[in-house]
Parts: sequence; C-alpha cells; structure tokens
Amino acid sequence: MAPTPPAPPAGDDSHQQLLDLLDLTLMPRPFRNPHWKPSQRRNKNIKQIVGEASRKEASVLVTQNNSGSSTPHPQSSANATGSVTPLPGPAQVQSNITQAAQNLSTMVLERNLQASLSSGPIATYTNIESAPSLHPAHQKHYCDITGLPAPYTDPKSRLRYHNAEIFQVVRSLPQGVAEKYLEARGAHVVLK
Repeated sequence: MAPTPPAPPAGDDSHQQLLDLLDLTLMPRPFRNPHWKPSQRRNKNIKQIVGEASRKEASVLVTQNNSGSSTPHPQSSANATGSVTPLPGPAQVQSNITQAAQNLSTMVLERNLQASLSSGPIATYTNIESAPSLHPAHQKHYCDITGLPAPYTDPKSRLRYHNAEIFQVVRSLPQGVAEKYLEARGAHVVLK
C-alpha cells in the first residue's frame, strides 16, 4: 500500500490560494470580442433588390403626377424681358442638375411604360411572360401522311409516321412520292 501524504498544517492555506489563482473556470470568458462591431454594409439578395426597384419606380410615377417639382421655376420680370442675364449661383446650378436628373428619370420611366403598354408583354428579369420557344426540342412533330402526332421517323425515307399501320404505307410508297412529302414539309434535300 502506498504511503499517505503528510497532512498540511491547519493554518497553511497557501496551497488552496495557488489552486484558486490557477483555476481557469473562475475567469470570465465573453462569447464575442468586446471590441467587435457588426458590419455597416448589408448585402441584399436579388428579390430584395428587384422589389425595391419596382417600389421606387411606382412611387416616382405617383409623385410625378402629384407634385409641382417637374414644372419649371417661374421667371422673374427682369429675366422675362431679357435685359439682365442672371449669373448662376451654386444653389441654382444644384437645382438645375437635380431637375435635369429628375426629368431624365421621368423620361426613361415614361418610355418604358409606353413600350410596355403598346407592344404587350416584354421579356425582362421582372416579367416572365415571353414568346413561345422555337427550340427544336419543344416543337411537336406530325405524321406526313395523316397529320396526327408522329412519335416515329422512318430512317430510310425520313418521313414521320403515327403508328405501325402508317409505317407499312410509308414503306410501300414509290421512290418519288416520299420526296414529295418531304418537299411539302420543307425537309427535302436539293443537290446542285
């Protein structure tokens, strides 16, 4: 059996003080750095950006109809006669730039509105209505003989057919007749 360590003297608690000093569980540990601050920049997804743009366009159209900011400033009597040419001050230059920018944005919005009202739906990022696809994978094929939907094509004559009965008719056609069917469909080959 191992010898028991000698008991510390009753008045000596230096060992306990050392343990308390080295104990890491008593030290405060904040979750995040106290000097950390959140970023001031906020990233937006495309849905938020498009929503903000459409709301801004709608509010600009409404406010343009109800505000007097789009009308030019009335001229003074001295300017109306043409006897005095006013010198543009900094406030007047700023108002002219603001008015020009506002007029430009109004013209763009009006042109977009007229284009959308006159020609029907336009394919844009905010509008999913568009013309039908002309991709060959989306076009339906029809039988050259009957006009019914044709899931099959004869590899020999390149005629499209609806079922096995029509296939026997296609195979029994004379040589020039198959070319006439292809010519009617616009798929014939002309050798020069």
